Amino acid sequence: MPSETIGVIAERYATALFELAESQNALDLVASDLKSLKAMIRDSADFNRLLDSPVLTRAEQGKAVAALAAAAKFNTLTANFLGLAATNRRLSSLPGIIECFLGLLAAKRGEIAAKVLSAVELTKGQIAALEASLKTAFGGNVAVDVTVDPSLLGGLMVNVGSRMVDSSLKTKLQHLKLAMKGVG
Repeated sequence: MPSETIGVIAERYATALFELAESQNALDLVASDLKSLKAMIRDSADFNRLLDSPVLTRAEQGKAVAALAAAAKFNTLTANFLGLAATNRRLSSLPGIIECFLGLLAAKRGEIAAKVLSAVELTKGQIAALEASLKTAFGGNVAVDVTVDPSLLGGLMVNVGSRMVDSSLKTKLQHLKLAMKGVG
């Protein structure tokens, strides 16, 4: 399926979930569940295989996500949504759906979304300091989404809208390597 079709599907499902969660005053609960789900997708190869498996039936995928939702103590709305996604063979679109949902929530709250890649896990204090710096720089509340990428070796990569700040050691080493090739 072309990626633009996947994007449209993710946007439709995210919008439907957002509107339903908003009508039930459950935006924060669903957002929390989706952030947990996002971490599970990022951290578990087995879970990714479940999401993308064409071999598993809709019923098998539905049972698996129902068990996961129960074990994670997800809100009923989130659990039902996951069941619907399994029934409609849309589990592979979950990463996009989560991103769209969180984007809609940030827009509703007047927040600016910032994606941060860090070489190591950041402490709550470091995240708070980063949020404060970004708030000062961009003049608004900032919703920071931190992902750990050990390949950066050190430093951060911060994306806010179309702007990117790359202070990673990996990039600095690449620039140094290019500079040294030019000297010879």
